[in-house]
Amino acid sequence: MDREEFAWIRNYLNKTQDQMARLLGVSPKAVQSFEQGWRRVPVHVERQILFLLAMQRDQQTSNKPCWVIQKCPIEKRRNCPAWEFQSGDLCWFINGTICQGEVQTSWHSKMEMCRQCKMFQSLLPPD
Repeated sequence: MDREEFAWIRNYLNKTQDQMARLLGVSPKAVQSFEQGWRRVPVHVERQILFLLAMQRDQQTSNKPCWVIQKCPIEKRRNCPAWEFQSGDLCWFINGTICQGEVQTSWHSKMEMCRQCKMFQSLLPPD
């Protein structure tokens, strides 16, 4: 997650840096550092802020589950945690999902793939 995306989400959620720090369990200085690009956004903070964004957006839209959008065969669905927990709108959040036929094992490689997916892209600002 880059600094512009972090700042966009904070502003979209209508939170001050202090409020965002409390929500994320970090210091206000950390939030300022993320937005200035002085520090990388840690994985646990990225997951949390994206989750908050998803919860806010979920109230405004009704998305089809990922397995419908990706047209996953039933055999793949049965082995995928997103299907198991009926969380096709949070597939990007759940580790170990089966995307493009492969189990995703690391957050960074998963997010590279998710950022190309319509399901995840629906959360973010238009380019």
